[in-house]
Amino acid sequence: MVSPTIEDYLKAIYKLQKRHGRVTTSAIAEKLTLSNATVTAMIKRLAKKKLLKHISYHGVVLTNDGEQIALKVIRRHRLVESFLKEVLGVDWDKVHSEAEKLEHFISDEILERIDHVLGYPKTDLHGDPIPTKDGEIESVEGNQPLSDAEIGNTVVISCVSDGDPKKLRFMAQLGLFPGVSVGIRDKAPFEGDLFIRVGKYQHRLPREVARDIYVTQAKEK
Repeated sequence: MVSPTIEDYLKAIYKLQKRHGRVTTSAIAEKLTLSNATVTAMIKRLAKKKLLKHISYHGVVLTNDGEQIALKVIRRHRLVESFLKEVLGVDWDKVHSEAEKLEHFISDEILERIDHVLGYPKTDLHGDPIPTKDGEIESVEGNQPLSDAEIGNTVVISCVSDGDPKKLRFMAQLGLFPGVSVGIRDKAPFEGDLFIRVGKYQHRLPREVARDIYVTQAKEK
């Protein structure tokens, strides 16, 4: 049995590893809102359990066992999120915190029933890929933050960060959901706001929010 605390660490490390490659103690501490000392002690514990390896000047890397546990937690989390939204009608800015509580305790049997009821989705409501029950996950290529998209381009939202409910509510107000096309009209200088087009509407989008929206280049028609 793996404790919820260990699952949280492995999930956090997996996400950081996929997003940034290099995973430092301070990055883990920031993501989990813990002290560096607390994280350092847990890293040593996880290394003894052979769930991760610490590489000098690089940080930590999950072992295959550690990654498989992380993917199982992520699968539970994303399926529960989708169930809460699609079946129970919970707002998309609230499902993340609820799924954080349930992901450690839901049984495999109930999870498979949820997967069946949802029609075996490939992605969750925030656009992130859902791992299979065999521990496989589709690779996401070509993603970049909306904040990095060039002026004049049209991009398509592939996924959004689900960690900040206020940002999710703001995205929803502007119609910024996975699958939506966004035109980049202009950018204010000095890391200022973006001016975007969504359908027939034009909006001013804070760069802080744009960094949490990941996009791919729209295909030419």
